[in-house]
Amino acid sequence: MLDRPVSELSKPRRRLPDQRWQIYPQKPEISQNLAVLTNISPIISQLLINRGMETPEQVQAFLNPESLVLPSPLEDFPDLAISLELLQNAIASQTKIAICGDYDADGMTSTALLLRSLRTLGAQVDYAIPSRMHEGYGINKRIVEEFHSEGVGLILTVDNGISAFEPVARARELGLAVIITDHHDIPQKLPPANAILNPKLIAESSPYRGVAGVGVAYILAVSLAQQLGETKGLIQPMLALFTLGTIADLAPLTGVNRRWVKRGLQHLPKSNLAGVQALIQVGGVQARGDEGAGEQGSRGAEEKIPNPKSKIQNPKSLKPEDIGFRLGPRINAIGRIGNPQTVIELLTTDDMGVALERAMQCEQINASRQEMCQQIEQEAIAYVEAEFVASLQQDRVLVVVQPNWHHGVIGIVASRLVERYGVPVFIGTFEDEGHIRGSARSIPEFNVFEALEYSHDLLGKYGGHKAAGGFSLPAENLKMVRSRLIEFANQCLEPQHLKPLLKIDAEVNLNHINQQLYQQLNALHPCGMDNPDPVFWTPNVQVVEQKIVGKGHIKLTIAQTIDNQEYKIKAIAWRWGDYFRLPPRVDVAYKLRENYFNGNTTIELELIGVRLPIQLQQFFAAPPTPSSTTFEYNQRQYTCGFYKNGIEAELRIKNSEGKVLAMQPGHITGLLGTNRQNAKEVDISQPQYDTIIQAALQALSVLSAEL
Repeated sequence: MLDRPVSELSKPRRRLPDQRWQIYPQKPEISQNLAVLTNISPIISQLLINRGMETPEQVQAFLNPESLVLPSPLEDFPDLAISLELLQNAIASQTKIAICGDYDADGMTSTALLLRSLRTLGAQVDYAIPSRMHEGYGINKRIVEEFHSEGVGLILTVDNGISAFEPVARARELGLAVIITDHHDIPQKLPPANAILNPKLIAESSPYRGVAGVGVAYILAVSLAQQLGETKGLIQPMLALFTLGTIADLAPLTGVNRRWVKRGLQHLPKSNLAGVQALIQVGGVQARGDEGAGEQGSRGAEEKIPNPKSKIQNPKSLKPEDIGFRLGPRINAIGRIGNPQTVIELLTTDDMGVALERAMQCEQINASRQEMCQQIEQEAIAYVEAEFVASLQQDRVLVVVQPNWHHGVIGIVASRLVERYGVPVFIGTFEDEGHIRGSARSIPEFNVFEALEYSHDLLGKYGGHKAAGGFSLPAENLKMVRSRLIEFANQCLEPQHLKPLLKIDAEVNLNHINQQLYQQLNALHPCGMDNPDPVFWTPNVQVVEQKIVGKGHIKLTIAQTIDNQEYKIKAIAWRWGDYFRLPPRVDVAYKLRENYFNGNTTIELELIGVRLPIQLQQFFAAPPTPSSTTFEYNQRQYTCGFYKNGIEAELRIKNSEGKVLAMQPGHITGLLGTNRQNAKEVDISQPQYDTIIQAALQALSVLSAEL
């Protein structure tokens, strides 16, 4: 038989993604009953059960968020009344108001929203956003004193301020009134502001509990406009900015967020905001079919007329991924490596020419950001592979620090390293010779903020929450910080946690994937945080075509045979170039996506998970004993069996002429010949090899069942 492992002659390749697949338990009786009671399909009812909804009342509230009876925000936010009074008095007396925003998409859309609304309502208002590079997050004493010197009487923070005790105290010393609007976690000691609006301070049962910073700004602005009786022409522009900021900030799309975002997505394509139209045009976003009852539903007649400024013909609705993957990154890129003023001007101008100029600046900055991320990611991977990959199972955390990385984008790179290695990642770069500044991203079982607190005596500034955070430290403490974080990780993580978790809703055969199923899924939209896109899986599909496209994506065609009929469908696997080529037989996990090309719309798969078929995993992990048998295929006799060769088991199939086909799990190529010396590499995904491999596995399966 062939003696050397296949891997010695096969092209080197990374193994398949090392994932934990968690498939929701199917509840057919409950889902069928729920489907009948609520007049939805069983697949939708199962998806809703997976998301925690098992009663008709919960389902109806979710599917029809407009049916929610919302309490007045004045009832839920204790300081809203005093905030409105302060703003009304400032407008009436023409007292200068200054907004202090943040440099992420949430903070910039919040700033633009309040600037537009307050100016429309007659306020004297300006803004400032701290420098990401030189000052970091949140209002500071410099900004407070600058506002004071400019004659500002009222400071309004957006998406920051809840932890800014000293700057707020300084503002009060100088005689300035302060309203804090924020959504971040509550510190032990609140700043001495005149009013604080933060959903973390209200009842957990409130539908407003999950709003982001832009949600708080929206509630404040709408409440003020209503109190002044000046809502005409204000609500829809604010709704557009609320929708952009909420999705870009990954706020939960449940409760009031779901209600308002659903409205906003339908409104965005026909928005009167020049900046939104410019972003849509530059981002190449295409509006699609309405996710509700349709454009001709219960809306007023004025909403059926396309906005003449709109570049989208027959505008219908956007989807969260249009913002999450196209519009949001173009806004966020400015905050990461550009000047936030560009975005504020984009979202507050009514001049289409200015808007297009600013949108093109966003486009160019985002392209630079993408290149920067790609370069840093490649450097980080090379560094990890050389220094840390061998000890990851023992360390259970990655601490990666290198010079000359831009700290505006290292958080994105941290997320990609988490996706790749399945461990918490702390990534940093040198601000100067003596100081390091970094970002952290986590996995579900690891709390970033607690890890930073565990290392507090070795750090400078730090902050964050369970899933992400930021930190700084003296460079001389790096080794000790790494040791401390490894110590913390080993206290809370087990080896089985060190694989990315993939939650899967249900099994679907390829013959059931069609436009009808896709349209049914629209009932769940808008999808996002706390209401994720449905994830399906299909076992033991054949990869019939695959190639690399773009910057390391795999484009492929997969097939499944059902009742002797073959069903094929196209798929894309983003940033999976390292896993090329995929094995000929795999289980796949995916989301459904519409693809528009040459006027045609087709349903395709977006692969997010792949693994060897369960049968193959079991065989290679624990081959049956005895581990060889004979079988007949196309009227010819073969022997097949599992043999230890190197580290892994190897499947060998031998014909009556002594020619052997040998393969190892996860490999796209095998060896064919009478011995290793004259064996040739063959592509075992080709039908003539794949079919005989399947026949051999079936024979071994029968053998295993008989033992």
